[in-house]
Amino acid sequence: MSMTDGDLAAHLADQAGKILLQVRASGMFEGKSLGKAGDQTANQFLVHALRQQRPEDGLLSEEEKDNPERLAKERVWIVDPVDGTREYGEERTDWAVHVGMAVDGAPTLGAVALPGLDKVLRSDQPGEVPPAPDVLRMVVSRTRPAKEATAVAEKLGAQLVPMGSAGAKAMSILLGDADIYLHSGGQYEWDSCAPAAVALGWGLHCSRIDGSPLVYNQHDVYMPDLLICRKEHADRVLAEVAPMI
Repeated sequence: MSMTDGDLAAHLADQAGKILLQVRASGMFEGKSLGKAGDQTANQFLVHALRQQRPEDGLLSEEEKDNPERLAKERVWIVDPVDGTREYGEERTDWAVHVGMAVDGAPTLGAVALPGLDKVLRSDQPGEVPPAPDVLRMVVSRTRPAKEATAVAEKLGAQLVPMGSAGAKAMSILLGDADIYLHSGGQYEWDSCAPAAVALGWGLHCSRIDGSPLVYNQHDVYMPDLLICRKEHADRVLAEVAPMI
């Protein structure tokens, strides 16, 4: 029985998350070696499954040698087997598995698994994003918060919420734990494709920090910045960050 793209993305993200929890629970690895073992095992599963289930589509994975044939494809799966390898290795919960799809460069479909929280969020099954509190919360990197993000947070009177992976940060808005994710410290397409697709599916604003659209399946997969937030906060955040770009 063939699955819909949405079911496939969610199933693969969920199963990869379960594999990663098993690798961690095996006790055979710790720290950086745990991150490496998890990355390789989850990547092998995701890449093999996608090639079997969607052989005509392009594929881009953080852990796989890039195949330029994807550039000619309309539909391209973009995956990150472990987003937040450090957090995964430290046995935290703020790491994620990303299975996204870009169609003609747009982040169209995706699933983000948060295995430490036993959750999978999907672009094609949106829930209701909780309303924002009076004091906004801006989610930032645990280890190196971007100066633009901290400066905008100060102007908005927003509280900083340090967190690990990009997927965990983006999903924290959907789950009602944060309100704005402004990143300007450099990322790659696999860091944000699935989270952006899910956030868009749930009705959030997603763009580059200059307000231009996020475009995927590029020859250069570096994507330096993004903004994910509720639509009602987007104009203010973009206006505050504009002089800093």
